[in-house]
Amino acid sequence: SYKMNIIKQFFKWTGYLLLVIVGTIVFWFFTTSQFGGKPSEDQLNLYAETDHHDGTAFFNYNRANMDFDWPKIKEVMWEFTHPVPNSAPKSDIIPLKLEASEIGATPMKTKITWFGHSSFLIEMDGKVILLDPMFGQQAAPHPWLGSNRYNATFPVEISKLPKIDVVVFSHDHYDHLDMGSVEEIMDKVDHWMVPWGLDNHLIEWGVDAEKITALDWWQESIQHDIEFILTPSRHFSGRGINDRLATLWGSWVIKGATNNIYFSGDGGYGDHFKEIGDKYGPFDIGLMECGQYNYKWADIHMMPEESVQASLDVKAKVMMPVHWGAFTLSVHSWIEPVERAIAESEKLGVSICTPKIGEQIILNESYPSSKWWLDYLEVPIN
Repeated sequence: SYKMNIIKQFFKWTGYLLLVIVGTIVFWFFTTSQFGGKPSEDQLNLYAETDHHDGTAFFNYNRANMDFDWPKIKEVMWEFTHPVPNSAPKSDIIPLKLEASEIGATPMKTKITWFGHSSFLIEMDGKVILLDPMFGQQAAPHPWLGSNRYNATFPVEISKLPKIDVVVFSHDHYDHLDMGSVEEIMDKVDHWMVPWGLDNHLIEWGVDAEKITALDWWQESIQHDIEFILTPSRHFSGRGINDRLATLWGSWVIKGATNNIYFSGDGGYGDHFKEIGDKYGPFDIGLMECGQYNYKWADIHMMPEESVQASLDVKAKVMMPVHWGAFTLSVHSWIEPVERAIAESEKLGVSICTPKIGEQIILNESYPSSKWWLDYLEVPIN
């Protein structure tokens, strides 16, 4: 009976502990601001007037298969628990340093500085622009739900960034839109450019609504004498468990006085790239999504070879592979995207640029292309 009493006590306190854990998770889920804001009825009515919203959700022009049945889930779980060689760098990636005082100091040159993944600082026409500024250490709503990024530090301390004229977001996934990063830079930012629906997230987190411009595909807006055009991509959105496709996603054209930049955001390959190139190209550079792909979700993330072809479609003079080099979000090695993109670019005669994190691209002048990642390999490649 003494043993039985011990067993009963064990199960009782284990049950209490599980209740506390579940209760804490449920409480966090319903009280966290991480999921952002929801569209109003007026906004939903506006969205429904477009040709890519069905009254309840947005959709792609080229419909994307996002079905994920149990066999696929099991296969992905197995792949993630059996990582390939070089699934992540062998050590923390150390960025090249950028002096905060030098940002925006040479207005006659267009400079692009990569912060890893899809985050960029652009200096154009004397203005400072951030693309998808995700400075968090995990691409997840909670640190327990994501692995750490490859670079613990950034080219410049975020707190030392100067005034930011415009911040641009492509969509609301956690590896692109991070609440903590928004809160950290909020007081420095003059204006925010987002696809429809992301304005609700920013307002939920404290951004002044008057500082936000939310666009539909093909809409244009001039901010600080620079033209911003939201163009289509073939992707999806969502931050919670019941808001998939509730906000819009897209790519961006950023056109200054002398330079024209294309930022693909995330998405699968499609004929929208050629349409964008015909309408707004040629581009001095294409920042093209290239990473976190898998044949199971090939409709919503390009393979590297498709990324190179997409850069040709949009008429980019130079391509830079992005969406790699910061997080492990798929099952390929962390260097596979850039290596495959280089190989394909050589076949197709595409100029490619592969700067280190923090190394500046100067349009029409300097396009760094070293294989810097070889210094961070756990297993050497042939």
